[in-house]
Amino acid sequence: MNKEELAAQRAEQWREELRKSKKAKERTDIPRVKMKELDPAYRVTNREEVNCGLTPEQAVLEATRCLDCVEPLCMTGCPVGINIPKFIKNIERGDFREAARTLKETSALPAVCGRVCPQERQCESKCFYLQKLKKEPIAIGYLERFAADYEQASGEVALPDMKPDNGIKIAVVGSGPCGLSFAGDMAKLGYRVTVFEALHEIGGVLKYGIPEFRLPNRIVDVEIDSLRRMGVEFMTDCIVGKTLSYDDLHEMGFKGIMVASGAGLPRFMNIPGENLNGVMSSNEYLTRVNLMDAANPESDTPVYKGHRVAVIGGGNTAMDSVRTARRLGADRAMIVYRRSEAEMPARQEEVHHAKQEGVEFLTLHNPIEYIGDERGRVRQMKLQKMELGEPDASGRRSPVPIPGAIETIDVDEVIVSVGVSPNPLVPNAIEGLEVTPKGTIVVNADTLQSALPDIYAGGDIVRGGATVILAMGDGRRAAAAMHEALQKQQRSA
Repeated sequence: MNKEELAAQRAEQWREELRKSKKAKERTDIPRVKMKELDPAYRVTNREEVNCGLTPEQAVLEATRCLDCVEPLCMTGCPVGINIPKFIKNIERGDFREAARTLKETSALPAVCGRVCPQERQCESKCFYLQKLKKEPIAIGYLERFAADYEQASGEVALPDMKPDNGIKIAVVGSGPCGLSFAGDMAKLGYRVTVFEALHEIGGVLKYGIPEFRLPNRIVDVEIDSLRRMGVEFMTDCIVGKTLSYDDLHEMGFKGIMVASGAGLPRFMNIPGENLNGVMSSNEYLTRVNLMDAANPESDTPVYKGHRVAVIGGGNTAMDSVRTARRLGADRAMIVYRRSEAEMPARQEEVHHAKQEGVEFLTLHNPIEYIGDERGRVRQMKLQKMELGEPDASGRRSPVPIPGAIETIDVDEVIVSVGVSPNPLVPNAIEGLEVTPKGTIVVNADTLQSALPDIYAGGDIVRGGATVILAMGDGRRAAAAMHEALQKQQRSA
């Protein structure tokens, strides 16, 4: 949306009346809302969602804080381009369903994004309150969640405006946030979209990677159901590159292909003892618990429930893993991270919740060896103490070993969460795709088109690991670019 369109919306009578209803000083004096949370002692005994959402009264008051800026800098921090002032001002005037409709103009997954997106590093980081007033920003994420949840609870989930069916078939490989965002935008443009998912559940990382205490499956399912109602078809248990080939998709009549297969290949540290029983990747651990009911001892593949669990890493996936371990009965659950807490890439909220739940943080420690018993099960880990040196390419200070500072800690389960690599299946199966040494697909930076003209790619298969909202932004950009390319083909035909 351009500046002229935003200005025209801001000048609408109802927006002007809202701005005049309160002085700016009255708005800025309102403190930022605090969302209710489940009690830590209770929540570690179950997998209920920790954050409880806002009441309508809380949402309206928080929306009242928004100054409806002439230049909404918050929008510059949103990868999917949500019309933030419009949806917030609709909340302020009590039109919650219109707020939800505004969200769905640009976001296929508003209830998801309101929960898991790092707003503090994106839209909220650009807020006038933070930038100019040095106050806490508008709780944009909380308000997004509120509007989306309100609509879901009403039982009347509206669909976005749809263009007529154009008969053109589009394939999407992967049903994670990038694939779903792309599918939603292409469906709105009139395309016949089919999403191919390798697993038995739709949702990708939203289902297998994020625990229900942070993102309930029912929330994801409602968003997916909306896509189905928009005409998107889903095919599970289908591995593009094995079940179906690139040529098969052409024979089935697909004119464009979006590869959004994610980064499901876990990385390890290649240190002694990583092959011991009880040492696993966070991908395996979370997938088994979240998707395969492995916390249930009666399941086909029950997961071992450690009592002294170490999770290696400092990102959101590490926090999800260690907090899951607490819920599965770990007496001692530890985050082992080679840098300091200040360098942790995890959301501040996730770190805060983990501490509330009794998780220990062994920062400036790095595992160098795992030690097993006579049965080959991990029993101890050796940790090298670190100190921070000069910043590296990421801008974070590099951890440097302290000579001779090594300690040994008892553990009976280790979950390695030090990053992921792209799923190699699609890049290896399609001849002609350009791939980097790290396994990511090379695409045009603007259009996300690959070396093969009918294949576009985005999300982790291009980035190598990113947030849900960045993957969704890729999906939107790829949809716009593919639509433009297909329109050009039709005009020249």
